[in-house]
Amino acid sequence: MSNKCEICDKKQVVGGSIIRKGLSKKSGGIGLHVVKNNKRVFKPNIQSIKVKVHGGTKRMKVCTSCIRSGKIEKI
Repeated sequence: MSNKCEICDKKQVVGGSIIRKGLSKKSGGIGLHVVKNNKRVFKPNIQSIKVKVHGGTKRMKVCTSCIRSGKIEKI
């Protein structure tokens, strides 16, 4: 099973971690320059919990934002 929310389909997203170098203009320099852009992965906070579904129980992978918003009924 993938690391994805079964309610809202939230999954990992690829982004970048930007590294800047130099003295800012405010501090008297010529400004910050981008030196490197490292690829990284932003992962959702997925929890495996028991959920009430149609009178029965089921184990699902759900993100914490869905749990807090009350989209599912936790046991």
